[in-house]
Amino acid sequence: MSGDLLRTKLAAPPPRAKVVARPHLVARLQRGLAGRLSLVSAPAGFGKTSLVSAWLAECDRPVAWLSLDEEDSDPVRFFRYFIAGLQSIHPGLGEAVAAALALPQPPPLKTAVAGLLNELDARATELVFVLDDFHLLHANAIHEALTYFLERQPPQLHMVIVTREDPFFPLPRWRARGELTELRARDLRFTTAEAAAFLTAGMGLNLTAAQIAKLRDKTEGWVSGLQLAALSLRGREDIDDFVDSFAGSNRFILDYLIEEVFLQQTEEVRRFLMQTAVLEQLTAPLCDAVIQQAGSSQTMLERLEQANLFIVPLDESRQWFRYHHLFADLLRQRLRTEKLDTALFHKRAADWYNEQGLF
Repeated sequence: MSGDLLRTKLAAPPPRAKVVARPHLVARLQRGLAGRLSLVSAPAGFGKTSLVSAWLAECDRPVAWLSLDEEDSDPVRFFRYFIAGLQSIHPGLGEAVAAALALPQPPPLKTAVAGLLNELDARATELVFVLDDFHLLHANAIHEALTYFLERQPPQLHMVIVTREDPFFPLPRWRARGELTELRARDLRFTTAEAAAFLTAGMGLNLTAAQIAKLRDKTEGWVSGLQLAALSLRGREDIDDFVDSFAGSNRFILDYLIEEVFLQQTEEVRRFLMQTAVLEQLTAPLCDAVIQQAGSSQTMLERLEQANLFIVPLDESRQWFRYHHLFADLLRQRLRTEKLDTALFHKRAADWYNEQGLF
């Protein structure tokens, strides 16, 4: 491996000592080895990396790991690390390709990928290769080259992508072929039993079943939400009062969602989120009426869902959505902080409902 590459990016994180056992999800990932790709896609704080680490601790295949960051959006840099990850299992693999990529005028990515595929095909060892934090890669060239790679990868390789938003891959095609295993927020949410194990054994709290159930409902099983609630509960005596009032305005929740989610969005997305935060349920025509931009909301809602932005579909046709309860609390607080005209947004929504005969 080249000396200018960080070895720490190629080290898989060790499984956490007190992670909640999730055998049904581990079993799904294990079954997924028969396919091309496993996609673990959910918002921040859903335990994606922890779950994959726990699974791989039990997996009998060699594992290569690459932790990504925003600098890896450079295609040449990405593929040099990609090759280095594979070399952790297959020493010497792709040396010529890596050397060519390091030249002042590297070859086209598809040429490099084709050479890498040929070398991989000659290696019989089965392996799993994890790309963690894939959402940090924004270069279309990387998505296109990886699509080319994944469509042609040898069967002894299984790729795992851990991400906060869906990559620009032909997922519907792979899904239809049975080549894709997917774990999403709905799968990763803690059940009440898992929340109980996490809060008691994992976080050392002594809570009643009713308190646990209420926290689970308020967080909707969001792992980081439960963890932040647990941190807030330590040393408190007024547990019932805290649980009853727990919301997205909690200091720890607020700081996390602002830093990890809200501020990571473009100004256009932040404005849409705040303006539509007055709505309990969202559909494109209603959002168009609230933001006064006809025809733009359908694209935005699809974009938010693809980005796993704490938005929950309410029907199979994905016409109606709502925001995660704690995220909605945050957005409404930001709406007040920014001093936007909340009353005007409510009036526009009410007018739309009247026009549709829904009042």
